Amino acid sequence: MEDFEEDPRAQGARGHRRSVSRGSYQLQAQMNRAVYDERTPGALVPTSVAEASRAMAGDTTLSENYAFAGMHHIFDQHVDSAVPRLQFANDDKHLLACCSLDGTLSIMILSPSPPSVKVVLKGHAGPVTDFAWSLSNDVIVSTSKDGTLRIWNTEDGRCIREVRDPEASELLCCTFQPMNNNLTVVGNSKHLLQVVNISTGKKVKGGSSKLTGRVLSMSFDAPGRILWAGDDRGSVFSFLFDMATGKLTKAKRLVVSEGSPICSISARSWISREARDPSLLINACVNKLLLYRVVDNEGTLQLKRSFPIKHGSQPLHSIFCPLMSFRQGACVVTGSEDACVYFFDVERNTKAIVNKLQGHGGPVLDVSFNCDESLLASADSTGMVIIWRREQK
Repeated sequence: MEDFEEDPRAQGARGHRRSVSRGSYQLQAQMNRAVYDERTPGALVPTSVAEASRAMAGDTTLSENYAFAGMHHIFDQHVDSAVPRLQFANDDKHLLACCSLDGTLSIMILSPSPPSVKVVLKGHAGPVTDFAWSLSNDVIVSTSKDGTLRIWNTEDGRCIREVRDPEASELLCCTFQPMNNNLTVVGNSKHLLQVVNISTGKKVKGGSSKLTGRVLSMSFDAPGRILWAGDDRGSVFSFLFDMATGKLTKAKRLVVSEGSPICSISARSWISREARDPSLLINACVNKLLLYRVVDNEGTLQLKRSFPIKHGSQPLHSIFCPLMSFRQGACVVTGSEDACVYFFDVERNTKAIVNKLQGHGGPVLDVSFNCDESLLASADSTGMVIIWRREQK
């Protein structure tokens, strides 16, 4: 990686429908415990000999653990317009939101049954590209190609504030500063990354930096000290974030693949007795899901593993499973252009697919687990959102 010096559709009639799909959407072959003996020394995650951790997590393989009973529910209020992002609320089992290219966002509640659309957030004049929940889930921020950042009250759907981009450029992604939810970082189509104080609507002095292309994705590490951002020309930049001032300092640059858009970045700190490597999961339109190790406190990245998926052009996203610290193996989930959801064990050199979910009618653009992993949500390019229910053990 390079070093840097410091730089001075609203479809009112449409809703949702229940699916009675059953069956076990899991791969049956090559899923015995013997596979786990193939793990390499010094592996990133707990190995099969970590007895204490296995006892805490339960003595199951990843394929057994991530078996799904089928579709729990289907939402289609955004049908005919792609749903590029969806995310469960923080530490919540039943509250889910998504944004759509139809210009709206939906907040859905999955319990009590039947699941329903709680509120639709209307106000953007263009496709909604990204959104983020605040830590307390009382606020959502969203970005749009209409050049605005909007702050929403999640209880009643009211728009609290609208922040316009001074250059009227398309806003393509956003994320909260994890340690200070007054601050949101926004990426735009004119290559600019900008820290915004959502309480005032003002941009933070020193909180901006340029990338080499359109800013498509970003993620903070858990402490909020390092921010990674990816652009449409194949570069991932790391920035050091000053907690006191909100200032961004450009640190490192990695060219993942020249000209290949960096659609998704997810950061994860695996800090446990056996697993201490912070990691980054990246989708980059190279027909692979990429897993990087973070090797220093400036966000330098080193490729650890890649997994084959169909990904050439669509803005696909991926996630780390939320509960993995003490489990035998570790799992990541990604969408794919073949309309499937894939689960990969990050420590398998071969036969890494743990599970594959089929049911979408177009490329799966985003996936999200609820906090206890009992439900998985996935969204596609046709506007469908599917809720998958995991098998009860």
